[in-house]
Amino acid sequence: MLTRNTKSLVLLTIACGALVLAGCVTVPDAIKGSTATPVMQLSSVQHAPNLFTGAEARFGGKVMNITNEQGQTVLEIATVPLDSSARPILGEPSSGRLLATVQGFLEPADFKSQIVTVVGPITGLKDGKIGMTSYRFVTMNATGYKRWHLVQQVIIPPVPIGPWRNWGYGWYNPDPAQLQIIVTE
Repeated sequence: MLTRNTKSLVLLTIACGALVLAGCVTVPDAIKGSTATPVMQLSSVQHAPNLFTGAEARFGGKVMNITNEQGQTVLEIATVPLDSSARPILGEPSSGRLLATVQGFLEPADFKSQIVTVVGPITGLKDGKIGMTSYRFVTMNATGYKRWHLVQQVIIPPVPIGPWRNWGYGWYNPDPAQLQIIVTE
């Protein structure tokens, strides 16, 4: 028979183990690529494209435009930093634009204004325009891509703990719940 302290220790160990497992993050197979350290700094590529041509890169962000060409699709992506799971970090400012060429046809309705991550070799820079402004896009051949989904979560403020919780009157936290949008598979 387990003592009360032993039961508490077992429950604490299980809870800590669950937190550790929840903290384990992995990059989805579709965007893992073939190298452990892909290029992820778009500004570095913009400033020295010849140094990075042919190197594997991983970038993500919001699809601003999509162009279907013969046998391929070009995604224009406003890139943002990625987290440790290669998910674009919402709310971060764009670090620049990227043209990612994907082999085959992608339905524009499924990708326009969506959040994506792409992986593949850098092919260089290409002159283009954003609206009426000239721009030099980093280009890459995407060998893998992942379209992410946005999910809303309600964050309930914690309930204060103290001797009053046993009085039978209950307690609530008057702070409003927060709505948070997260990137998920």
